[in-house]
Amino acid sequence: MASINSNFLKLKAGYLFPEIARRVKAFSDANPDKAAKIIRCGIGDVTEPLPAAVRAAMHEAIDEMGVRETFKGYGPEQGYEFLRQAIVDNEFAGLGISADEVFISDGSKCDTGNILDIFGKGNVIAITDPVYPVYVDTNVMAGNTGDSDEKGAYGGLVYLPCTAENGFVADLPKERVDLVYLCFPNNPTGAVATRAQLEAWVKYAKENDTIIFFDAAYQAFVQDASIPKSIFEIEGAKDVAIEFRSFSKNGGFTGVRCAYIVIPKTVTGKDDQGNRVPLHQLWSRRHSTKFNGASYPVQKGAAAVFSEQGKAEVKALIEHYMGNAKLLVEAVKAVGLQVFGGVNAPYVWVSCPAGLGSWDMFDKMLGEAQVVITPGAGFGAAGEGWFRISAFNSRANVEEVCRRLTALLG
Repeated sequence: MASINSNFLKLKAGYLFPEIARRVKAFSDANPDKAAKIIRCGIGDVTEPLPAAVRAAMHEAIDEMGVRETFKGYGPEQGYEFLRQAIVDNEFAGLGISADEVFISDGSKCDTGNILDIFGKGNVIAITDPVYPVYVDTNVMAGNTGDSDEKGAYGGLVYLPCTAENGFVADLPKERVDLVYLCFPNNPTGAVATRAQLEAWVKYAKENDTIIFFDAAYQAFVQDASIPKSIFEIEGAKDVAIEFRSFSKNGGFTGVRCAYIVIPKTVTGKDDQGNRVPLHQLWSRRHSTKFNGASYPVQKGAAAVFSEQGKAEVKALIEHYMGNAKLLVEAVKAVGLQVFGGVNAPYVWVSCPAGLGSWDMFDKMLGEAQVVITPGAGFGAAGEGWFRISAFNSRANVEEVCRRLTALLG
C-alpha cells in the first residue's frame, strides 16, 4: 500500500477561505431570501476590471500566437527578459537588483510555499501571529512542525505576537531563528513597518545568519512616502532577504495569475558540510525543474502594467480601493470599535465588540447584516478578538457595508 505524507493530517480541517465559503453557502442554502443581499468582504479578491493597457497587450499577444512567425512555444522558465527587466527598471531602480535575480511565477502564494523546497530540515522558523495561513500550513505540510495545540499553534514554530500594543508589528525574536516570515503591508492587519523597524530586522538577520522571507504583495498600496516598499531599500538586505511580489492586487491579476520572486545572488545558506551556497542557484534549479513558466500573453499583460497608460490605470485602481478602505475605517470608528490598517493597505483590522469571539462576529455579520468578513482567529491565536474587512469591492457595495455596519453596531 502506498504511504502518504502524514504531515497533511496535522492540518486543521480546512484552509480558512474554503471554510468561510462553506459557511456562506450553508447560510445561503438555509436563507434563500437573504442570499442575494450578501456582500463579500472576506477574501482579498479584486473586483474591478483589468486595466485597458493590460487587456490590449494580452490581445496583441494572442494575435501573435496566431501567426507562425510570432508564435511562442515554451518560454524561459524564469520569465521573459522583457518582463524581468521592466520589473527591475520600475520597481527596483537604484537598489542593485539585476533582471536575472527576478523569477516570474503564477502567484506569490505559490512562491511563499514553494520556497521551502530549497531549505533543509531542522531550521528554526519564526512567523508573526496573526499570520497569512499559507506560511504556517506549508511548513506543516513540509514536516517542519509538530502537532497543533488547542489554540491552533504548532510545535516547532517560533510565534512572534502582533498586538495592538506593538501596532501589529512583531518585535525581534528573543532567540536566534534561521528563517522568518515578514509581510508588509501586512495581511491581515494592514500594518506597515517603518524604515527603522526594517533596519532592525536586517541587522538582526545579519547578526544571526537569518534569512528573511519578505512578502511585499501589497506594496503598491503604501501611501506614506517614508515607508519602504521593498526590503532591498534597507542597506545589507541583499545578503539576507528574499522578496515576494505579485500583480494580483495592483494590476487586478487574481484571475490572470502572475507574480515574481527576487533572490539576490548574494543571499546564501549552508550545506551539510557548512559551505555557503547561493540560494539563487538552488531556486533557479527548482524553478526550471518544477515550473514551465507563466504564459506569454499573461507576461505581456504584466509588462503593460509598467507602460505610461498602465501606470495611470493602476494608480486609479489603487485610489479606488484605498477610497473604499477610508470609508470602512471611518464607519468602524464611528461605531466605537478599535481599528488598524486601511491607510497603507487595503485591509481594515477591527476589534470585535465586547463579549464576541471572531467567529461569533463572523456569524453575526453574516446572519444579521449579510456581510462576509474574515474572523481573526483564522489567522492565528493572536487574531482572536479581531476581524478583517477587505476593501476590494465596488464603491456602492462598500457604502452599503458601511450603512449595514452602522445599523448593526451603532
